[in-house]
Amino acid sequence: MARRPVAIGGRLGVGAALTVALCLLAPLAAILWRAGGGVAPGAADWAALRFTLLQSALSALVSVVLAVPVARALARRRFAGRRALIVLTGAPFILPVVVAVTGLLTVFGRQGVVNDLLGLAGLDPVRIYGLHGVVLAHVFFNMPLAVRMLLQGWQAIPAERFRLAAQLDLPPCQVFRLLEWPMLRAVVPGALAAIFAICLGSFAVALILGGGPRATTVELAIYQAFRFDFDLGRAAMLALVQFAIVATAALVALRVTVADGSGTGLDRAVMRRDAPGGAWRLLDAAVLSVAVVFLSGPLLAVGWRGVGGLDRMPDGLWQAAGNSLVVAVLSALLAAGLALTLAAARRRWVEVLGLMPLALSALVLGTGYFLIANPLIAPSRLALAMTTLVNVLMALPFCLRVIAPALDRVERDHGPLADQLGLRGLARLRWLLLPRMRPALGYGAGLAGALSMGDLGVITLFADPERATLPLFMYRLMGAYQMEAAAGVGLLLLCLSFGLFALFDLGGGRA
Repeated sequence: MARRPVAIGGRLGVGAALTVALCLLAPLAAILWRAGGGVAPGAADWAALRFTLLQSALSALVSVVLAVPVARALARRRFAGRRALIVLTGAPFILPVVVAVTGLLTVFGRQGVVNDLLGLAGLDPVRIYGLHGVVLAHVFFNMPLAVRMLLQGWQAIPAERFRLAAQLDLPPCQVFRLLEWPMLRAVVPGALAAIFAICLGSFAVALILGGGPRATTVELAIYQAFRFDFDLGRAAMLALVQFAIVATAALVALRVTVADGSGTGLDRAVMRRDAPGGAWRLLDAAVLSVAVVFLSGPLLAVGWRGVGGLDRMPDGLWQAAGNSLVVAVLSALLAAGLALTLAAARRRWVEVLGLMPLALSALVLGTGYFLIANPLIAPSRLALAMTTLVNVLMALPFCLRVIAPALDRVERDHGPLADQLGLRGLARLRWLLLPRMRPALGYGAGLAGALSMGDLGVITLFADPERATLPLFMYRLMGAYQMEAAAGVGLLLLCLSFGLFALFDLGGGRA
């Protein structure tokens, strides 16, 4: 009989965390070495920092506030198509950013559907460019992520608690106070911090919908320093600033996150017999309907434009699609496995190191690896390997935020019994963790695969004309003004990204 809780993979998790730290620090050190040190931030850098913090805070707050009623309606209602709707909520977050922003412009842009309707009503058109456009795009991308994180929290509340509340005929306000509010206190801070950190690294959204002197993010300033000025000292300084902000956000999130205290259940599906009917049912239906319209509008716009370009696919398309699939599948498996290894260590500093890739942009990591590899080997020969490595690092924080809470719940609820039975190592993984963590592992791997499928960053630094992933292939078509063909490739990219995500997510089990 074990006398204290057994942590599996402690040493393995520590080793993995140190490897992650090395993979983050080595490229940053290479940039600093080539830059000969940093420089002091100028007025434009401070303006970029203020805008980054403002848009990140607004984006996180609006995303989570809007996600709460949507997740609550999904948690307490059962209806035909609910499972498909849950899968659909993952679509915006996993969309390639350039493709998704194109869809948003089709709906909310100057010539978009919304402004056409406003014109018919005699109202002035709205502008999507600037702070409100950046926040709108970030809410479109991140509200579904918040919905899934909150929904998992709701489903972690044991079904027996809701059944007891229904037997006692507790009113909805008491069910919220006693069962739902403790869960929200545990999940919301992590969701806010995760989305805040994601928005800190905003690049493509700010480039297309912001980009002016008053709407430039730190990430965009880093890109400008690399691309136009080749000022490695300024880029390194900005990268360190971004690293410090995200590290602070991660530490604050871990500090304020508390256990939900829901207790242990019997792993039964939650049946919300306490869910009120009548007007409350209509309110939940209205919330879900608005969410579906908001999320599906840009997706339908992408599909509508892409269908017309399907007959204009150029040569080299399927090779690029194959490269993207290989990179995405490897990234998904490696990121999920690495996240599980770090979570299994059950040490706070290990989890903090796992979240640190959010603090460095893919562009900074890619440039650092390019500087390291260039004297030794032609960087183009490492294009797919480097893209996979950076994609694993960039997806790791998302996987960890999904997998680590699930592992904590399993260990808290069932760990003592497993300790008494002497379950350790692979036996504990086989009989305790994997059966109860399949949904979290599937969702985490799906996120990592889809994000990797749509990534356009590192590959632009390493790829030669013969090596390209699908996003780079689409980017080159757009650069050659073959917009219809690019729209067709965008539709294919959308289908592959969503299909890969659904494959892993559905393979994980119920949500």
